[in-house]
Amino acid sequence: MVRKEVTPGERLGLAVLGSTGSIGRQALEVARLHRDRLRVVALVARSNADLLEEQAREFLPLMVGLVEEGPASRLRERLNGTGIEVRAGAGCLVEAAAHPLAEVVLNAVVGSAGLPATLAALGAGKKLALANKESLVAGGDLVLQALSGGGELIPVDSEHSAVFHCLSGEDPGSVERIILTASGGPFRGYTRGELEGVTPEMALKHPTWSMGPRITVDSATLMNKGLEVIEAHYLFGLPYDRIEVVVHPQSIVHSLVEFRDGSLAAQLSVPDMRIPIGLALSHPERWRTPARRTTLEDLRELTFEPVDRGTFRCLDLAYRAGKMGGTATAVLNAADEVAVELFLRGEIGFLDIERMVEAVLEDHRPWRVETLDDVVAAEEWARSRALKWRKEKHG
Repeated sequence: MVRKEVTPGERLGLAVLGSTGSIGRQALEVARLHRDRLRVVALVARSNADLLEEQAREFLPLMVGLVEEGPASRLRERLNGTGIEVRAGAGCLVEAAAHPLAEVVLNAVVGSAGLPATLAALGAGKKLALANKESLVAGGDLVLQALSGGGELIPVDSEHSAVFHCLSGEDPGSVERIILTASGGPFRGYTRGELEGVTPEMALKHPTWSMGPRITVDSATLMNKGLEVIEAHYLFGLPYDRIEVVVHPQSIVHSLVEFRDGSLAAQLSVPDMRIPIGLALSHPERWRTPARRTTLEDLRELTFEPVDRGTFRCLDLAYRAGKMGGTATAVLNAADEVAVELFLRGEIGFLDIERMVEAVLEDHRPWRVETLDDVVAAEEWARSRALKWRKEKHG
Protein backbone atom coordinates (compact mmCIF):
# COMPACT_ATOMS: atom_id res chain seq x y z
CA MET A 1 0.00 0.00 0.00
CA VAL A 2 1.27 3.48 -0.79
CA ARG A 3 1.17 5.41 2.45
CA LYS A 4 -1.51 8.08 2.45
CA GLU A 5 -0.14 11.40 3.66
CA VAL A 6 -2.38 13.56 5.81
CA THR A 7 -3.11 16.96 4.27
CA PRO A 8 -4.99 19.86 5.91
CA GLY A 9 -8.68 19.01 6.17
CA GLU A 10 -8.10 15.31 5.41
CA ARG A 11 -8.20 12.50 7.97
CA LEU A 12 -7.03 8.91 8.02
CA GLY A 13 -9.66 6.26 8.63
CA LEU A 14 -9.04 4.24 11.83
CA ALA A 15 -10.49 0.87 12.81
CA VAL A 16 -10.04 -0.24 16.43
CA LEU A 17 -10.43 -3.93 17.17
CA GLY A 18 -10.85 -4.53 20.89
CA SER A 19 -12.01 -0.98 21.48
CA THR A 20 -13.43 -1.58 24.97
CA GLY A 21 -10.25 -3.17 26.36
CA SER A 22 -7.36 -1.35 27.98
CA ILE A 23 -5.37 -0.76 24.77
CA GLY A 24 -8.48 0.08 22.75
CA ARG A 25 -9.65 2.69 25.25
CA GLN A 26 -6.22 4.31 25.32
CA ALA A 27 -6.07 4.32 21.52
CA LEU A 28 -9.33 6.25 21.47
CA GLU A 29 -7.80 8.77 23.88
CA VAL A 30 -5.09 9.38 21.27
CA ALA A 31 -7.73 9.54 18.51
CA ARG A 32 -9.74 12.02 20.58
CA LEU A 33 -6.70 14.27 20.77
CA HIS A 34 -6.19 14.11 16.99
CA ARG A 35 -9.65 14.38 15.49
CA ASP A 36 -8.12 16.59 12.80
CA ARG A 37 -5.93 13.68 11.66
CA LEU A 38 -8.00 10.57 12.41
CA ARG A 39 -11.56 9.55 11.72
CA VAL A 40 -12.78 6.46 13.54
CA VAL A 41 -14.60 4.35 10.93
CA ALA A 42 -15.00 1.04 12.77
CA LEU A 43 -15.07 -0.17 16.39
CA VAL A 44 -15.26 -3.82 17.44
CA ALA A 45 -15.45 -5.40 20.90
CA ARG A 46 -16.15 -8.84 22.29
CA SER A 47 -19.18 -8.31 24.54
CA ASN A 48 -19.18 -4.91 26.29
CA ALA A 49 -22.20 -3.39 24.56
CA ASP A 50 -22.60 -0.53 27.04
CA LEU A 51 -19.10 0.90 26.58
CA LEU A 52 -19.16 0.25 22.84
CA GLU A 53 -22.39 2.23 22.61
CA GLU A 54 -20.75 5.16 24.42
CA GLN A 55 -17.79 5.02 22.06
CA ALA A 56 -20.06 4.79 19.02
CA ARG A 57 -22.10 7.83 20.06
CA GLU A 58 -18.94 9.85 20.62
CA PHE A 59 -16.93 8.89 17.52
CA LEU A 60 -19.82 8.07 15.12
CA PRO A 61 -18.07 5.29 13.18
CA LEU A 62 -19.60 3.77 10.07
CA MET A 63 -19.76 0.34 11.73
CA VAL A 64 -19.48 -1.25 15.13
CA GLY A 65 -19.29 -4.94 15.90
CA LEU A 66 -19.65 -7.32 18.82
CA VAL A 67 -18.25 -10.82 18.63
CA GLU A 68 -20.97 -12.12 20.95
CA GLU A 69 -24.33 -12.26 19.18
CA GLY A 70 -26.63 -11.57 22.15
CA PRO A 71 -25.19 -8.18 23.16
CA ALA A 72 -24.99 -7.21 19.48
CA SER A 73 -28.73 -7.64 19.06
CA ARG A 74 -29.40 -5.29 21.97
CA LEU A 75 -26.85 -2.79 20.70
CA ARG A 76 -28.52 -2.78 17.29
CA GLU A 77 -31.76 -1.67 18.91
CA ARG A 78 -30.05 1.07 20.91
CA LEU A 79 -28.23 2.51 17.89
CA ASN A 80 -31.26 2.33 15.62
CA GLY A 81 -31.59 5.60 13.73
CA THR A 82 -27.97 6.68 14.16
CA GLY A 83 -26.86 5.41 10.76
CA ILE A 84 -24.21 3.22 12.40
CA GLU A 85 -24.17 -0.33 11.06
CA VAL A 86 -24.02 -2.99 13.81
CA ARG A 87 -22.39 -6.30 12.96
CA ALA A 88 -22.19 -9.48 15.02
CA GLY A 89 -20.07 -12.61 15.28
CA ALA A 90 -16.36 -13.31 14.96
CA GLY A 91 -16.49 -12.25 11.31
CA CYS A 92 -16.95 -8.60 12.29
CA LEU A 93 -13.29 -8.48 13.34
CA VAL A 94 -12.18 -9.39 9.83
CA GLU A 95 -14.77 -7.08 8.29
CA ALA A 96 -13.51 -4.10 10.30
CA ALA A 97 -9.86 -4.98 9.64
CA ALA A 98 -10.47 -4.89 5.89
CA HIS A 99 -12.90 -1.95 5.94
CA PRO A 100 -12.40 0.00 2.70
CA LEU A 101 -12.24 3.36 4.50
CA ALA A 102 -9.77 2.26 7.19
CA GLU A 103 -6.19 3.13 6.31
CA VAL A 104 -4.99 2.30 9.84
CA VAL A 105 -6.11 -0.74 11.86
CA LEU A 106 -5.31 -1.13 15.56
CA ASN A 107 -5.62 -4.79 16.55
CA ALA A 108 -5.96 -4.95 20.34
CA VAL A 109 -7.95 -8.18 20.46
CA VAL A 110 -6.91 -10.56 23.24
CA GLY A 111 -5.90 -14.09 22.21
CA SER A 112 -5.41 -15.92 18.96
CA ALA A 113 -8.87 -14.79 17.83
CA GLY A 114 -7.01 -11.70 16.60
CA LEU A 115 -4.94 -13.61 14.02
CA PRO A 116 -7.53 -13.71 11.18
CA ALA A 117 -8.03 -9.96 11.54
CA THR A 118 -4.28 -9.37 11.39
CA LEU A 119 -4.04 -11.37 8.17
CA ALA A 120 -7.08 -9.58 6.73
CA ALA A 121 -5.66 -6.12 7.47
CA LEU A 122 -2.26 -6.89 5.97
CA GLY A 123 -3.86 -8.65 3.01
CA ALA A 124 -5.88 -5.52 2.32
CA GLY A 125 -2.73 -3.37 2.40
CA LYS A 126 -3.51 -1.56 5.64
CA LYS A 127 -1.12 -0.06 8.15
CA LEU A 128 -1.54 -2.42 11.09
CA ALA A 129 -0.81 -1.21 14.62
CA LEU A 130 -0.42 -4.59 16.28
CA ALA A 131 -1.15 -5.03 19.98
CA ASN A 132 -2.36 -8.62 19.56
CA LYS A 133 0.81 -10.54 20.37
CA GLU A 134 -0.84 -13.89 19.67
CA SER A 135 -0.94 -13.05 15.96
CA LEU A 136 2.83 -13.42 15.82
CA VAL A 137 3.18 -16.08 18.52
CA ALA A 138 0.60 -18.42 16.99
CA GLY A 139 0.89 -17.46 13.34
CA GLY A 140 4.16 -15.61 12.81
CA ASP A 141 4.94 -17.41 9.55
CA LEU A 142 1.50 -16.53 8.17
CA VAL A 143 1.91 -12.89 9.20
CA LEU A 144 5.25 -12.64 7.40
CA GLN A 145 3.63 -14.10 4.28
CA ALA A 146 0.77 -11.59 4.51
CA LEU A 147 3.24 -8.69 4.85
CA SER A 148 4.55 -9.43 1.38
CA GLY A 149 1.22 -8.20 0.03
CA GLY A 150 2.04 -4.53 0.68
CA GLY A 151 0.71 -3.90 4.17
CA GLU A 152 2.72 -2.33 6.97
CA LEU A 153 3.10 -3.59 10.55
CA ILE A 154 3.98 -1.32 13.47
CA PRO A 155 4.25 -2.98 16.89
CA VAL A 156 2.33 -1.54 19.84
CA ASP A 157 3.79 -3.56 22.73
CA SER A 158 5.99 -1.10 24.61
CA GLU A 159 9.07 -3.33 24.29
CA HIS A 160 8.76 -3.89 20.55
CA SER A 161 7.79 -0.29 19.96
CA ALA A 162 11.04 0.64 21.72
CA VAL A 163 13.07 -1.65 19.45
CA PHE A 164 11.22 -0.28 16.41
CA HIS A 165 12.12 3.22 17.63
CA CYS A 166 15.81 2.30 18.08
CA LEU A 167 16.05 0.68 14.63
CA SER A 168 14.56 3.62 12.74
CA GLY A 169 16.97 4.48 9.94
CA GLU A 170 19.45 1.77 10.95
CA ASP A 171 20.90 -1.01 8.82
CA PRO A 172 19.35 -4.26 10.15
CA GLY A 173 22.66 -5.99 9.50
CA SER A 174 24.34 -3.80 12.10
CA VAL A 175 22.24 -5.19 14.95
CA GLU A 176 24.13 -7.45 17.38
CA ARG A 177 21.30 -8.24 19.76
CA ILE A 178 17.99 -7.05 21.17
CA ILE A 179 17.50 -6.68 24.92
CA LEU A 180 13.88 -6.72 26.10
CA THR A 181 13.20 -5.30 29.54
CA ALA A 182 10.81 -6.82 32.08
CA SER A 183 9.48 -5.23 35.25
CA GLY A 184 9.86 -8.56 37.04
CA GLY A 185 6.15 -8.61 37.91
CA PRO A 186 4.61 -8.60 41.39
CA PHE A 187 6.64 -11.59 42.60
CA ARG A 188 10.18 -10.47 41.83
CA GLY A 189 12.43 -11.94 44.52
CA TYR A 190 10.00 -14.71 45.50
CA THR A 191 11.17 -18.29 45.96
CA ARG A 192 9.50 -21.33 44.40
CA GLY A 193 8.03 -22.15 47.80
CA GLU A 194 6.50 -18.69 48.11
CA LEU A 195 5.03 -18.93 44.62
CA GLU A 196 3.12 -22.09 45.59
CA GLY A 197 0.84 -19.93 47.73
CA VAL A 198 0.13 -17.19 45.18
CA THR A 199 -3.59 -16.47 44.68
CA PRO A 200 -5.33 -14.94 41.62
CA GLU A 201 -5.88 -11.73 43.60
CA MET A 202 -2.16 -11.44 44.27
CA ALA A 203 -1.23 -12.18 40.65
CA LEU A 204 -3.56 -9.50 39.31
CA LYS A 205 -1.74 -6.70 41.17
CA HIS A 206 0.96 -5.66 38.72
CA PRO A 207 3.42 -3.09 40.15
CA THR A 208 3.71 -0.95 37.00
CA TRP A 209 1.11 -1.56 34.30
CA SER A 210 -2.70 -1.69 34.24
CA MET A 211 -3.66 -4.52 31.88
CA GLY A 212 -6.25 -7.22 31.26
CA PRO A 213 -6.39 -10.36 33.45
CA ARG A 214 -4.54 -12.77 31.18
CA ILE A 215 -1.64 -10.50 30.32
CA THR A 216 -1.33 -9.50 33.99
CA VAL A 217 -1.02 -13.13 35.08
CA ASP A 218 1.37 -13.81 32.19
CA SER A 219 3.50 -10.93 33.43
CA ALA A 220 3.54 -12.51 36.89
CA THR A 221 4.78 -15.85 35.51
CA LEU A 222 7.08 -14.10 32.96
CA MET A 223 5.28 -15.99 30.18
CA ASN A 224 4.36 -12.62 28.75
CA LYS A 225 8.06 -11.84 28.31
CA GLY A 226 8.56 -15.21 26.66
CA LEU A 227 5.78 -14.46 24.19
CA GLU A 228 7.45 -11.12 23.50
CA VAL A 229 10.72 -12.92 22.70
CA ILE A 230 8.84 -14.92 20.05
CA GLU A 231 7.27 -11.72 18.73
CA ALA A 232 10.68 -10.05 18.49
CA HIS A 233 12.02 -12.99 16.51
CA TYR A 234 9.35 -12.49 13.85
CA LEU A 235 9.29 -8.70 13.93
CA PHE A 236 13.02 -8.09 13.68
CA GLY A 237 14.35 -11.28 12.11
CA LEU A 238 16.91 -12.19 14.78
CA PRO A 239 17.58 -15.74 16.00
CA TYR A 240 16.53 -16.52 19.56
CA ASP A 241 20.07 -16.59 20.88
CA ARG A 242 20.39 -12.89 20.00
CA ILE A 243 17.23 -11.84 21.85
CA GLU A 244 17.77 -11.40 25.58
CA VAL A 245 15.64 -10.39 28.57
CA VAL A 246 16.70 -8.32 31.57
CA VAL A 247 14.69 -7.24 34.63
CA HIS A 248 14.26 -3.48 34.93
CA PRO A 249 11.81 -2.75 37.77
CA GLN A 250 11.32 0.96 37.01
CA SER A 251 9.88 0.27 33.53
CA ILE A 252 11.46 3.42 32.12
CA VAL A 253 13.84 1.78 29.64
CA HIS A 254 11.43 -0.16 27.46
CA SER A 255 14.07 -2.08 25.49
CA LEU A 256 17.56 -1.73 24.07
CA VAL A 257 19.37 -2.56 20.85
CA GLU A 258 23.08 -3.37 20.78
CA PHE A 259 24.88 -2.65 17.52
CA ARG A 260 28.00 -4.34 16.19
CA ASP A 261 30.14 -1.30 17.01
CA GLY A 262 29.42 -1.89 20.71
CA SER A 263 26.95 0.96 21.17
CA LEU A 264 23.55 0.63 22.83
CA ALA A 265 20.39 2.48 21.85
CA ALA A 266 17.38 2.61 24.14
CA GLN A 267 13.93 4.17 24.27
CA LEU A 268 13.01 5.74 27.60
CA SER A 269 9.68 7.09 28.81
CA VAL A 270 7.27 6.87 31.70
CA PRO A 271 5.26 3.60 31.54
CA ASP A 272 2.25 4.79 29.55
CA MET A 273 0.88 2.72 26.66
CA ARG A 274 -0.43 5.83 24.93
CA ILE A 275 3.14 6.59 23.83
CA PRO A 276 3.68 3.40 21.76
CA ILE A 277 0.05 3.56 20.60
CA GLY A 278 0.59 7.11 19.40
CA LEU A 279 3.77 6.14 17.56
CA ALA A 280 2.05 3.23 15.83
CA LEU A 281 -0.89 5.37 14.71
CA SER A 282 1.17 8.34 13.56
CA HIS A 283 4.37 6.79 12.13
CA PRO A 284 6.39 8.12 10.33
CA GLU A 285 5.28 11.25 12.19
CA ARG A 286 5.23 11.67 15.96
CA TRP A 287 2.00 13.08 17.32
CA ARG A 288 1.46 14.52 20.76
CA THR A 289 -0.03 12.03 23.26
CA PRO A 290 -1.83 12.55 26.59
CA ALA A 291 1.07 10.86 28.42
CA ARG A 292 3.01 12.68 31.11
CA ARG A 293 6.35 14.03 29.98
CA THR A 294 9.39 12.03 31.11
CA THR A 295 11.67 14.09 33.36
CA LEU A 296 15.28 13.74 34.45
CA GLU A 297 13.93 12.97 37.92
CA ASP A 298 12.31 9.86 36.44
CA LEU A 299 15.77 8.73 35.28
CA ARG A 300 17.49 9.21 38.63
CA GLU A 301 17.46 5.50 39.50
CA LEU A 302 17.55 2.92 36.73
CA THR A 303 18.52 -0.61 37.74
CA PHE A 304 18.91 -3.86 35.82
CA GLU A 305 19.24 -7.45 37.00
CA PRO A 306 19.17 -10.90 35.43
CA VAL A 307 15.97 -12.91 35.26
CA ASP A 308 15.67 -15.60 37.94
CA ARG A 309 15.06 -18.34 35.40
CA GLY A 310 15.21 -21.09 37.98
CA THR A 311 12.20 -19.62 39.77
CA PHE A 312 10.27 -18.31 36.76
CA ARG A 313 10.52 -21.10 34.21
CA CYS A 314 7.92 -19.90 31.70
CA LEU A 315 10.49 -17.72 29.95
CA ASP A 316 12.61 -20.75 29.05
CA LEU A 317 9.50 -22.65 27.92
CA ALA A 318 8.88 -19.86 25.40
CA TYR A 319 12.45 -20.00 24.14
CA ARG A 320 12.10 -23.78 23.80
CA ALA A 321 8.88 -23.48 21.79
CA GLY A 322 10.39 -20.81 19.56
CA LYS A 323 13.40 -22.97 18.74
CA MET A 324 11.14 -25.99 18.10
CA GLY A 325 9.37 -23.91 15.45
CA GLY A 326 6.27 -24.72 13.44
CA THR A 327 3.14 -25.18 15.54
CA ALA A 328 5.03 -25.28 18.85
CA THR A 329 4.51 -21.58 19.61
CA ALA A 330 0.76 -21.83 18.88
CA VAL A 331 0.62 -24.79 21.26
CA LEU A 332 2.55 -22.87 23.91
CA ASN A 333 0.14 -19.95 23.69
CA ALA A 334 -3.04 -22.04 23.69
CA ALA A 335 -1.90 -24.14 26.64
CA ASP A 336 -1.06 -20.98 28.55
CA GLU A 337 -4.51 -19.52 27.78
CA VAL A 338 -6.14 -22.59 29.32
CA ALA A 339 -3.80 -22.64 32.30
CA VAL A 340 -4.32 -18.96 33.14
CA GLU A 341 -8.09 -19.31 32.86
CA LEU A 342 -8.09 -22.32 35.21
CA PHE A 343 -5.82 -20.47 37.65
CA LEU A 344 -8.08 -17.42 37.70
CA ARG A 345 -11.03 -19.71 38.44
CA GLY A 346 -9.13 -21.23 41.35
CA GLU A 347 -8.95 -24.69 39.78
CA ILE A 348 -5.15 -24.96 39.64
CA GLY A 349 -2.28 -23.32 41.50
CA PHE A 350 0.05 -20.59 40.27
CA LEU A 351 2.98 -22.91 39.54
CA ASP A 352 0.60 -25.33 37.84
CA ILE A 353 0.48 -22.82 34.97
CA GLU A 354 4.06 -23.60 33.97
CA ARG A 355 3.65 -27.30 34.77
CA MET A 356 0.65 -27.58 32.48
CA VAL A 357 2.31 -25.67 29.64
CA GLU A 358 5.50 -27.73 29.93
CA ALA A 359 3.58 -31.03 29.89
CA VAL A 360 1.65 -30.01 26.77
CA LEU A 361 4.78 -28.78 25.02
CA GLU A 362 6.66 -31.99 25.79
CA ASP A 363 3.89 -34.05 24.21
CA HIS A 364 3.72 -31.97 21.04
CA ARG A 365 5.34 -32.92 17.76
CA PRO A 366 5.37 -29.69 15.74
CA TRP A 367 4.38 -29.45 12.10
CA ARG A 368 4.90 -26.65 9.62
CA VAL A 369 2.42 -23.77 9.64
CA GLU A 370 1.18 -23.21 6.10
CA THR A 371 -2.45 -22.17 6.62
CA LEU A 372 -4.70 -20.76 9.32
CA ASP A 373 -6.15 -24.25 9.69
CA ASP A 374 -2.74 -25.47 10.89
CA VAL A 375 -2.84 -22.93 13.72
CA VAL A 376 -6.43 -23.78 14.64
CA ALA A 377 -5.68 -27.52 14.71
CA ALA A 378 -2.59 -27.01 16.89
CA GLU A 379 -4.51 -24.82 19.33
CA GLU A 380 -7.38 -27.29 19.58
CA TRP A 381 -4.92 -30.11 20.29
CA ALA A 382 -3.16 -28.01 22.94
CA ARG A 383 -6.36 -27.06 24.73
CA SER A 384 -7.54 -30.65 24.78
CA ARG A 385 -4.19 -31.89 26.08
CA ALA A 386 -4.10 -29.15 28.74
CA LEU A 387 -7.53 -30.11 30.06
CA LYS A 388 -6.46 -33.75 30.10
CA TRP A 389 -3.42 -32.81 32.21
CA ARG A 390 -5.65 -30.92 34.62
CA LYS A 391 -7.93 -33.96 35.01
CA GLU A 392 -4.99 -36.29 35.53
CA LYS A 393 -3.40 -34.08 38.20
CA HIS A 394 -6.45 -32.62 39.95
CA GLY A 395 -9.30 -35.03 39.15
